[in-house]
Amino acid sequence: MRTSVMTHLAWVPEAWLERAREALSGMDERHPSRTVILVPEPHAGDGRLDASVSLVSFQVPDADRRMVSEVIELRLVGPRAQAPASVVEPLLISDLPVFLRWRGEPPWGAAELEQLVQVADRLIVDSTEWEDDLTHAYERLSELFERAAVSDIAWARTSRWRSLLAGLWPEIASVSNVRVHGTLPQTLLIGGWLRSRLERDDIRVEHVPADRLEGIDLDGSPAPFPPGDLPLPSDVLSDELDRFARDPVYEAAVRAT
Repeated sequence: MRTSVMTHLAWVPEAWLERAREALSGMDERHPSRTVILVPEPHAGDGRLDASVSLVSFQVPDADRRMVSEVIELRLVGPRAQAPASVVEPLLISDLPVFLRWRGEPPWGAAELEQLVQVADRLIVDSTEWEDDLTHAYERLSELFERAAVSDIAWARTSRWRSLLAGLWPEIASVSNVRVHGTLPQTLLIGGWLRSRLERDDIRVEHVPADRLEGIDLDGSPAPFPPGDLPLPSDVLSDELDRFARDPVYEAAVRAT
């Protein structure tokens, strides 16, 4: 039985393709969908569209049947990369939500971003993948909040720590200095979250570089380590695909960075 609960678009430049495929693998049972992977090649020559289509079959738990979902991979060559909406709109499944996963930093204001945001119900990014001025990037991202619900995987990876810090109330209300051992996006977002939740703009945030969120010090004292294991990339993406509404707490944290 062919089944879809959404159309899942993914804008994936070549450098991100293998990691995107890894994250998408194993998600079919949780989110059977029509997945459309868009691989832009704007400098590869004249306008051309290369496509491959595959079906993914998986066993339905506790049932004597299998389900099938679709993966469509499109290479947008040359000028085709600047007009992706005209390619994907005929492939959207009617009356089902459209999720857009953007790998790397979006090209703010570019035609391809504007077009795909227009057709998507939710935009999923990972600001850990961004390399330019993050303060400017977050400002440009906030301009999209009124047009689509936005998720940030970097923000999702701070969830355990935010729950722990919230549990330190009311003592945390008087914190002055926060040192975050993690990625720069996690540092900025935790700082923005505390400033927006506590309604204070005088909280000083210090970044100690690490590949993942390893610890938080409050006024020089380490906060306890939260319980649980780090989720896999596919698990984080799967959780974001379960969210449909806007996240006002995340939006406030972004603006407060």
